[in-house]
Amino acid sequence: MMNILLGIGAILIGVILFMIFRVGTLISVVRGSHHKRAGTSNKVNAALLLVFLVLGTIGAVWSSYSAADDFLPAPVSVHGEQIDTLFWVTMGILCAVFFATHVLLFYFPFKYQFKEGNRAAFYPDNNKLEVIWTIVPAIVLTLLVLSGWKVWRDITADAPQEAEVIEIVGQQFNWWVRYPGKVDKELGAYNFRMIDASNAVGIDLSDEKSFDDFMGPSGELRVPVGKPVLLKIRARDVLHSVYMPHFRLKMDAVPGMPTRFWFTPTKTTAQMRQETNNPDFNYELACTEVCGRGHFSMRLIVVVEEQADYVKWYNTQKPWLASTREDNLQKVPANLREKALQIIGAGDNPSAAVTPVQEPTTEAPVNPAVVKTSTSAQ
Repeated sequence: MMNILLGIGAILIGVILFMIFRVGTLISVVRGSHHKRAGTSNKVNAALLLVFLVLGTIGAVWSSYSAADDFLPAPVSVHGEQIDTLFWVTMGILCAVFFATHVLLFYFPFKYQFKEGNRAAFYPDNNKLEVIWTIVPAIVLTLLVLSGWKVWRDITADAPQEAEVIEIVGQQFNWWVRYPGKVDKELGAYNFRMIDASNAVGIDLSDEKSFDDFMGPSGELRVPVGKPVLLKIRARDVLHSVYMPHFRLKMDAVPGMPTRFWFTPTKTTAQMRQETNNPDFNYELACTEVCGRGHFSMRLIVVVEEQADYVKWYNTQKPWLASTREDNLQKVPANLREKALQIIGAGDNPSAAVTPVQEPTTEAPVNPAVVKTSTSAQ
């Protein structure tokens, strides 16, 4: 009850103050000083509008330059450069229009401020102006939309056949990374019903393509520089989001709805450490969808390395099935168990059954004529 009375009292005080000010205005009208006071206040307000325009422009430019270090880093992927170009073109157009309209918005009250004897001009319409400010924005917006659609179409198109295929699975509160093995270079199928303590991503052991797949190191994603990389993305539990700011890559990981994104890295981690003069620099993959109390910990270090180094690391990896032999080998169908055992053996000794992926070479090409002569001599 006391709060209600206080509220009513505050309202009554406000009404009384309003009436007092209103009475003061009426008295000034009766005395004939109203126009003089209005003219003075209009001049002051009009001048302040121009001051605000100048100071606001200076403040906006200064704040942008001072915060430039906190903007997104320079893109290190092919499509990232295209996205940044579109962004800055759009920002340039928006800033130009914003500045032009607001200069007029603040200038007109100054130019057309109240003056004794001034009369407003009646300007009902202008068909030419209507056509111009309808057609020009329509053309500009259409060009921006079509340019953005073209870049997005290229990004979401099928990845090149030579792309490295990597699977990323989000789970509260970490990421799992699976690579196709060197036997078939294809990711095997998965089945959520097979998820358990030893099979975190539900690798389908009835698919022989999964026998040579291997899991990436904990907390790390490795990719080669200068080669397309296709990320196959999914989630085990709730909505997550794969975000790699340096590569301009963001794609949701949705339970029950696999997504994908492909990109081509253009700079290795070592190059970025040298350019930034920061020996501790790392690319990272973070979850940008709030997924629970441990959301902050969903982070991967992304290692971008030369193709030769990536291939060398890739060829040393053992199949996941080999590392979980006791738990999962018995789940392999009986008719495929022998093949699984062969691949497990290949994982322990790659030269036994698998031809490793070839490292890039810079050796001079062999002259067929020399080979033919040498063969004939033998």
